[in-house]
Amino acid sequence: MPFDVRIPPLGESVTEGVILRWLKHDGDRVRPDDLLLELETDKATMELPAERGGVLRILQPEGQKVAVGDVIARLEDSGAADDAKPAAPARPLERAPAPAAAEPNLEAASEQDTLAAAPPRGVGPLSPAVRRLIEEHGLDAGAIPASGKGGRLTKDDVLAYLERTGRAAPTEAPAAAEAARPDGADRSPAARPRPAPTAAADGEERVPMTAIRKRIAERLVQAQRTAAILTTFNEIDMSAVQALRSRYKDRFRERYGVGLGFMSFFARAVIAALAEVRTLNAEIRGDDVVYKAFVHLGVAVATERGLVVPVVHDAHRLSFAEIEGEIERLATRAREGKLTLEELSGGTFTLTNGGIFGSLLSTPILNPPQSGILGMHKIEKRPVVVDDQIVVRPMMYVAVSYDHRLVDGEQAVTFLVRVKERLEDPARLLLDV
Repeated sequence: MPFDVRIPPLGESVTEGVILRWLKHDGDRVRPDDLLLELETDKATMELPAERGGVLRILQPEGQKVAVGDVIARLEDSGAADDAKPAAPARPLERAPAPAAAEPNLEAASEQDTLAAAPPRGVGPLSPAVRRLIEEHGLDAGAIPASGKGGRLTKDDVLAYLERTGRAAPTEAPAAAEAARPDGADRSPAARPRPAPTAAADGEERVPMTAIRKRIAERLVQAQRTAAILTTFNEIDMSAVQALRSRYKDRFRERYGVGLGFMSFFARAVIAALAEVRTLNAEIRGDDVVYKAFVHLGVAVATERGLVVPVVHDAHRLSFAEIEGEIERLATRAREGKLTLEELSGGTFTLTNGGIFGSLLSTPILNPPQSGILGMHKIEKRPVVVDDQIVVRPMMYVAVSYDHRLVDGEQAVTFLVRVKERLEDPARLLLDV
């Protein structure tokens, strides 16, 4: 009996998405937990697995907007014998059987037999990205150490293996794999159809807006319409932080395996300041003000799909090294489009750093329902007066935007001063004073 493939619940406040691309073709035989498609929502891009095995019949094309509960494909029975057997591990070059009339390709068959003869991995199916790498480089999946959950082989495992063995260039395997395909189609991501640009006037290009970009636009307009946004500024002498970082960054990396950046200093300073100025870590909910005894710190990350804000949950409990490690992990997942809804939800305050792009000053916009966001900027040497002497110091402008319905100007200024004090005297971060 055919099984309907539906869009599952997608998490907090997410009701629809766009089929970014199918990872299987119509007519492909799939096993339980094989990844079927990539779905782009307004918060993240996610991969949807098959709940059962069968022959895939695609009902909705790439680029189609779909809602939770919509039927997007069907899995037809592939035979009682197949259903009775447990799912076998996917083989690197396994494809749908070729039609009877097709000419046999001896080179492709030889390559496939060689890989099939490798010891079985005994784990779940390979993801499309992993399978693609193995095909391109003619690798034996069973010979690669796996570090994924449940012994799964991950993309990082394959890349690390390639680096160790020095096999950076593709082998002849891709050609054999292409010849073995019954339809001769190129299944690489670059060859998959993309939404075609709409005809426009000369010198213009018109392309559909992505779901994430639409959501960014909606939320920015929402923030401007629903909050009384005001921004206040200050400047910070970064000499002490730079000196401390320069002194300990090598030992820090040796001990913790992550770099010592400026974000952890700002995160710790912000967390301490929020403990004193609670309204900047609160939100308006109906007619009530909800104060938070925790800090879930959003960190803005620029990606190819647009700006996303993954959340460092319970940042108030983390050390410098833990904050740096979590920010690095989330930023990597953001750029790879692998963030989960949980990793994007629940933020209570946000940090954004325009300085990495050269921004000297800006007015960041709130991320509703949060009441505050701190903007960091470029560190630039400027002449300043210290003890009645003109000296050159590395200075950074900082800006806090806040919801004036809840936060008074005095509170916003006090918050910035507390951040400034701790960064200009980093010992206060360690002593919590």
